[in-house]
Amino acid sequence: MKICLFGIAGVPLGKHNVKDPRLDEAHRLVDAKKKTCVQVDVLGDEAVQDAEVIVVSEESRPDLILNDLEFIETRLGRNPPEAEKTVLTKLLAHLENGRVLSDAGLNDVEKQAIAAHSCFLTNRPVITATPQEVAQPEALILRAYQGSGHISFLTVGGKENRAWEIKQGTTAWEAAGAIHSDIQQGFIRAEIISYDDFIQAGGETEAKRAGKQRLETKSYMLQDYDLVNFRFNK
Repeated sequence: MKICLFGIAGVPLGKHNVKDPRLDEAHRLVDAKKKTCVQVDVLGDEAVQDAEVIVVSEESRPDLILNDLEFIETRLGRNPPEAEKTVLTKLLAHLENGRVLSDAGLNDVEKQAIAAHSCFLTNRPVITATPQEVAQPEALILRAYQGSGHISFLTVGGKENRAWEIKQGTTAWEAAGAIHSDIQQGFIRAEIISYDDFIQAGGETEAKRAGKQRLETKSYMLQDYDLVNFRFNK
């Protein structure tokens, strides 16, 4: 996924590991040759339109909102269709109150009314970072990832303990495809241990012994940091 640091300097652009302490704990409990974090792309101001989440400072947040205000005012000045005008007017008031569009609560009909002519920046998660957070890039990237609508699931043991990136609401069948298309195509069941059960039991083997592992079908929606083992036809 892509994170834009808008108006924030001092953090190198490019690929970064999402260093979640929960993966460190899993790696402590389960022996594996290596530990692999989720990776994200950190972008600068010029790539803001491509990002899935935007991190701003207190100082740069108004500039981001102003961009969307100017777009809406320009569009309203061109006498758009009534349905679009109604939604844009609603969004204009929202922005004028210093709020971003991602929390405007538009329904599907309203989104459709503006879909053809929307070039917004704040219609995705926007995270306002404190100066203390800006000084700690690893923590800032983790917060951005967690606020982006993405979660992780874990596979552990053997060659690596690894966190995999998925969107919230991803099914077990869809998550299998994040690892390999063959696993998704041959999907039978997903063996799931919740992260809390894994930690409380003191490891994967211990959680299984305690009866904390369960079998889920392809429609199961993964929860953040579920431990997953996919059963599939090879």
